[in-house]
Parts: sequence; C-alpha cells; structure tokens
Amino acid sequence: MKLEALFGKTLEELKNITKLCDLPGFTAKQLAEWLYKKDVPSIMEMTNISLKNRNILSKQYEVGRVAPSKVQTSTDGTKKYLFASAEGRYIEAAYIPDEKRATLCVSSQVGCKMGCLFCMTGQQGFQSHLTAGEIVNQIQSLPEFAKLTNVVYMGMGEPFDNIEEVLKSLEILTSDYGYGWSPKRITVSSIGIIPGLKEFLTRSKCHLAISLHSPFEEERLKLMPVQHVYPIREVLKVIRNFDFGAQRRVSFEYIMFKGLNDTAAHVKELARLLNGIHCRINLIRFHPIPNTPLEGSDDATIKRFQKGLEEKGIVTTVRASRGLDIFAACGLLSTKELVKSKEADF
Repeated sequence: MKLEALFGKTLEELKNITKLCDLPGFTAKQLAEWLYKKDVPSIMEMTNISLKNRNILSKQYEVGRVAPSKVQTSTDGTKKYLFASAEGRYIEAAYIPDEKRATLCVSSQVGCKMGCLFCMTGQQGFQSHLTAGEIVNQIQSLPEFAKLTNVVYMGMGEPFDNIEEVLKSLEILTSDYGYGWSPKRITVSSIGIIPGLKEFLTRSKCHLAISLHSPFEEERLKLMPVQHVYPIREVLKVIRNFDFGAQRRVSFEYIMFKGLNDTAAHVKELARLLNGIHCRINLIRFHPIPNTPLEGSDDATIKRFQKGLEEKGIVTTVRASRGLDIFAACGLLSTKELVKSKEADF
C-alpha cells in the first residue's frame, strides 16, 4: 500500500488526520513541529509522540520528503536542482545566490498547459499539478535552505492554475505552525489566471508578479494564448480594484524580444496601460530555447527601454542573467532529462 505523505499538510489537515486515527488533538501541532521545524525524515523519529501512536500513523503515512536527484552548478554560483516527480517526469528549482540575497525559484506544476511561445516548459505539455508538499519540498530539501532569503514561484508551471495547492504551500511557509516566514519574502508570478488571481489576493499577503511581455493585446496574444481567455486589461482591472497596502508589492515581468516588444511605442503604451498602478517593471533578457523564432534584445536596447520607462515615472529594473552555462531558461534541464529517460526506455 502506498503511504500518504504528511509533509505539505496544513495544520487543519493534520488535525483531520489525527482525528481519523483517534489520536489526541494536540498531536497535530506536534506533527507540524516535527515536519516544518525539526526536519525529521521519518515518523518514528518524532519522539514526543508515543510509540503506539507513531506505529498507528506509520501504517498509513510517511513524512514524504524527497531529496533532489541531480544538481548543476554554474560558474556564477547559480544551481539548478532536479527533482523526480510521478510518471517519470522532472521538475526544477533554481538557487540564485547574490551578495545579500539568496533566492530560490520553485515550480508549481509538472509541465504547463499555457503554451507561451517563449517558454520551454510549455513545450513539454501539462502532466500534473504539484501538491503543496512537492512545492515546499523543493525549499526544505535544498542544501542551502538555511541561507535562503527569498522564494519566487516562477519555475515550471502556472501557479494560479494550481491555486489551492499553491495557497496551502504559502500558508505552511508563512504560518506560525510552519516556517514563520514573512510574506514579504515570497513572490508568486502568474500570466494572469483571473480566478486564481482573486483567490491569491484575498487569501495571501505575498507579493504578486504578472507576466506582461507586451502592452498591445494582439501582440501579447501571439506570445501568450491566455490573452484570449483573460485579457490583460481585465487582469489589470482586478489589480486596480484591490488594496495592496504599503507592504505588498505588485510587479510586471517583461521579457525583451528583439524587434518585437522593445520599441519606443511599447514604452509609451506600457505607461498608458499601467497608469495609476503603483508597481515596478522587471525587464528580463530572453534565454534562447529550441523551436522558437524569438531572439533577445541587445543590452543597448534594454537600457534604452529602461530609461524610457523611468522617464515615464515607472520604477524599472533589469534582471541579471544567471546560470547561462547550466540550461538557464526554465524547463530546459528537465526537458533534457526527460528526453534522456525516454531514449533509455527506447
């Protein structure tokens, strides 16, 4: 019988489990402490729970943590960790150290169904949602876990297409019974799935990043099919109507494509589109991927674009390219591993 993982369960879910197992109510908090604060690999090591009750739990449950199966290290210190998932697939987590920050980029799905033209993960197609445990496992299982200052949900998959499991993972990361992190340490990125966006805004206090990539609707549609279902103007309407407060940040991700979205006309339209929204724009260099006609803008164009936006009063940063020698673009490493495994089976 396959055992169910306890890791990734919220406190409420742990209470339900202890109730089903006819265990004392306080056992749920003990479990949470062992899972998220004491980092034990097995139920039998949870020594303040009676041996009888540990045996009861062990018949149906396990901790359920999984170590990364492979790591690639860049010359700039960036590391890409590969985790095996169900169905023989893989997910990625990217560790990005900086002078004062250490950021981990985590995945929320195996593959992705959104089909963005610039995304390697989308070329894999959608396989499955990750559970909250599989999401948090990427963080807790990291050898550099103690060094982390920030987590971004910008890896494989669309977080708001898996909103319930993503919200559970955020609860575990930020709650007192879990890791107790400030929501300001976490940013969740989405292409603009409006139902998930609304749930995230009302049920979490973490930062929001929206993948924009073009202010022109027809142009954005060519890059991102989601534009047909959830137009960016409707996404921005939701954001405008929500009170972010002083501590919560909204930003827009903007990958720079040569000759496509990097002109003065785009600067002007971005300023018009985002008028009245207190935000920042993150300009991102395009990391080339197979089977796409897209090319990245050169550095001079990116700097000119940044200056144009700042002159319009929009805080604009250029994200540094990291890990270029280790399949930097999201989905490249897992796709390579998937192809290798298929070739081995053949």
